Amino acid sequence: MDTDTYKTIETSSNGIYKEKGSKFISCAYPITNEDNIKEHIQNIKQKYFDANHRCFAWKLGINNNNWRTNDDGEPSGTAGKPILGQIKSHELTNIIIFVIRYFGGTKLGTSGLINAYKSAAANAIDNAIIVEKTVNILYEIFFSYDVLNDVMRTIKEEGILIISQKFDLNCSITFSVRVAKSENIITKLEKIKSVISIIKS
Repeated sequence: MDTDTYKTIETSSNGIYKEKGSKFISCAYPITNEDNIKEHIQNIKQKYFDANHRCFAWKLGINNNNWRTNDDGEPSGTAGKPILGQIKSHELTNIIIFVIRYFGGTKLGTSGLINAYKSAAANAIDNAIIVEKTVNILYEIFFSYDVLNDVMRTIKEEGILIISQKFDLNCSITFSVRVAKSENIITKLEKIKSVISIIKS
């Protein structure tokens, strides 16, 4: 993959794994920030309030240093770690996967637990639509109205995604651009006469 692309899941997906009476329900969600994570954790706690364990792992960003795991009472390393292992082995990010366990009365042992959480997480990923996305930067450009056509022409030619725009005596446009293309695009926009400034959001 290019350094400004990543793989994630398009929408939420679910999976299930059963072993010796225990049921492991997996739920995967795409995320973009830690507020998403808190919201999903709260929703899972409410939805599966009667479960014995609600374990999870998540990963954010294209670097490998922003992730967390939670065993939620299972022996250390037997739940969150194998879930995260599936996220990493499928080269995914911006994703959180929960595995909810309903205990069936028979202990599975360390290796059995690891396999169960791994298999449940893998099933949710197998049922998901995996997409490749680009890492983008938000900019805001300020310019006078008389060069509106020049600015819009460049935006159209480069396929820039406009987030918001304001046209008045002085105009502004907030736009999103792929990291790999950002330097070239900003240079083109800065060459347009009467462009006042371009600010990275």
